[in-house]
Amino acid sequence: MNEQLLKKVKRIEIATRRMMDDIMTGGYKSHFKGQGVQFSEHRQYTPGDDIRHLDWKVSARNREPLIKQYEEERELNVFIIADLSASLEFGSKNQTKREVLAELGAMIAYAASNSGDKVGVLIVTNQVEKIIELKKGKNHVLRIIRDLLTFETKSGGTALKKALEETRRLMKHSGIVFILSDFKADGYESAIRQLGRKHDVVAVKIEDPSESSFQKIGKFSVLDPETGREVEIDPHSYTFQKGFSESKEQFNLKTKQIFNLAGVEVLPINTHEDHAEHLLQFLKRRKQKR
Repeated sequence: MNEQLLKKVKRIEIATRRMMDDIMTGGYKSHFKGQGVQFSEHRQYTPGDDIRHLDWKVSARNREPLIKQYEEERELNVFIIADLSASLEFGSKNQTKREVLAELGAMIAYAASNSGDKVGVLIVTNQVEKIIELKKGKNHVLRIIRDLLTFETKSGGTALKKALEETRRLMKHSGIVFILSDFKADGYESAIRQLGRKHDVVAVKIEDPSESSFQKIGKFSVLDPETGREVEIDPHSYTFQKGFSESKEQFNLKTKQIFNLAGVEVLPINTHEDHAEHLLQFLKRRKQKR
C-alpha cells in the first residue's frame, strides 16, 4: 500500500475501534437477526414435536421418525454489496460518494472481523466486477479495504439487479447484507424483495446535498457519469427547475416504496456529515428496537 492509502486505512481502523468500544463489543450480534440456527443432530420423534422438523429421508432409512435438532449459530455472515458505478464519483465538498462508501464498507468489514464473523464483498458497476468470498482474518479485511479504496469506478449504469441476484446465490445461510449505493438503478425491485426474505438487508443510501439543488448561476454543461453524455443546463429556467424538482421527488418516492415493500431498513448517509457517527447511531437504534 502507498502512504496515502495507509493513512486512510489507519483512519478507518481508529474510527471502527471507537465504534466497537462504544456499542459492538458484546452486543454486535444483537443488532441483527443473523443466521439464527443451524442443524445439530437427529433425535427420536416424541408426541408434541413440530412435524415440520421431521427428516423424512433419514426417518425412512432408519425406520423410525427422527426430528432435526438445531442450535444457535456461533457466527454471522456479513456481506457488502459495493456500488462503484460512475455516479458515486460525485462530491461537492470534501469527499465523493465513493470515498464515503469505501470508508463505510471498511468499517463494517472491521466490525464483523473483530466479532469473529465472516465478511465478503461484491463490487458492482455496470456489471458484477469482483467477488471477495466470505472469510475471516485481518489480512482478508485489509484486502477488502484496499479494493474498496482503489477499485476504479465505471460508467454505463449500475447492474444492481444482477448484484442482488448473485448475492442471493452466494449466501447459502441467512446473514446480514449491506447494500452501499446511491440506488440510481432500475429493475431491482423483485431481486431486493427476494434477498430480504432470507437475509437481514440494510440499504445504505449515499447522497450528496448538491444533487438536490442547483445554485442559480449561468448556463453550464455537465457530463452524465453514467451515460457519458454532455448536457447543457440553465438553472434559471423554470422548466429545468420544475423538472429537476419533480425528478428528485419521484426518485425518492420510488426508492422508499421499493425498500418498504422489501422490508429493508434504510440508512441515509450524507457526504457532508459524519458518516461514521451516523453508522454508529444507526446500530444503537437497532439495538434499542430489539
